[in-house]
Amino acid sequence: MSGPVPEMEIRARRGHPDFLDLPWQLPLLEWDVDNTDGRLVRMAHGVSRHVVRFVQYEGRVYALKSTEEAVAHREYDLLRGLAESRLPVVEAVGVVTGRTSPDGEPLGAVLVTRYLDFALPYRYLFGNPTGMDLRPRLVDAGVILLARLHLEGFFWGDCSLNNILFRRDAGALMAYLVDAETGEHHPSISDTMREHDLEIARINIAGDLTDLMASGRIPEIDVVDAVDDVVARYRALWEELTRAEEFPSSERHLIEGRIRRLEDLGFDVSEVSLQPTKGGTAIRMRPVLLEEGHHARELERLTGLRVQENQARRFLADITSWQAYLSQEEGRDVPRGVAAARWLEEVYAPHTVVPPELADRLEPAELFHELLEHRWFLSEQRGAHVSNDEALADYVSSVLGTRPPERIVVEED
Repeated sequence: MSGPVPEMEIRARRGHPDFLDLPWQLPLLEWDVDNTDGRLVRMAHGVSRHVVRFVQYEGRVYALKSTEEAVAHREYDLLRGLAESRLPVVEAVGVVTGRTSPDGEPLGAVLVTRYLDFALPYRYLFGNPTGMDLRPRLVDAGVILLARLHLEGFFWGDCSLNNILFRRDAGALMAYLVDAETGEHHPSISDTMREHDLEIARINIAGDLTDLMASGRIPEIDVVDAVDDVVARYRALWEELTRAEEFPSSERHLIEGRIRRLEDLGFDVSEVSLQPTKGGTAIRMRPVLLEEGHHARELERLTGLRVQENQARRFLADITSWQAYLSQEEGRDVPRGVAAARWLEEVYAPHTVVPPELADRLEPAELFHELLEHRWFLSEQRGAHVSNDEALADYVSSVLGTRPPERIVVEED
């Protein structure tokens, strides 16, 4: 005797659609444009062991992953927890359970996440759409993401290029975790767990690179050397972030130098443990708590802008230049907070507005970074200062219009 048929339930966070108009009575594999009333979009994404579909609501794209109910709830909670720790992950939106087909057959649960605007899968980046070799930056971004997760006590269990999305970050890339299904969140993780995670990453990335070579996206490379380089870069970063270091007692300024190096990497040193060594001739210094986003948090405090770390670093430098300019023009010291507010209103906001047909090329923060680069290039070329207005007009006409749309990258045929 069969049990009661479960009732379908859609649990979605506020601020998002209710998704009630989707054909939940069908397996995700059978969804097409007709039965989703045109909401289905074909997004570029990594290879997944699950059936994944993408739907669009008013310009926002959501990823729907078919899985088991317990797994969906667990991954939802993990993603929420990582986001609350300010780690770069996709936004968990909801879970759909109790789905059945018209003849009463149970269907899998679905995890709903918000697809990141201007997020790029590694296959797109290796396709080199802008003519730049982004491979070293892509590796660096992935290594930093894995180190950040480990600092937070997160064991990924399935690190691969397929499970990461990348966003442009002032010429560099920032990596975002997409799939947390195999993850475990602990107060901290052991070196053994870290090394196990690193070995999983080595194997998965080797497979990803082999797949890229087979598809003709990259030339033949030594995959073993490539993944060994990834591992070496991770270990070097982890050593810099966590090692204890001894300084002569008479040269305590070296402690500040160590802290500045860590901040240059984008990590905040919230607490430092200092212990005198035996004999009192040296001090042993160990960073106790490190968190990436030092410059991003400072920019958000000053302006309210939430951007990525390298973008924030560049904007803070521009605010400093703007503060010096205002102080000179007004013949008085302009406070940094005042200068930041005026920079936001008079410099940033008016120079991130582009024609509507080009708004999908770059997100505003990355566009402003490229504008600063373009202004410098034009000034060097002309041998004279070029204003932001002049630089923006030239950038829009000569550069931005030639770039491919990246707000939503559709899947290739």
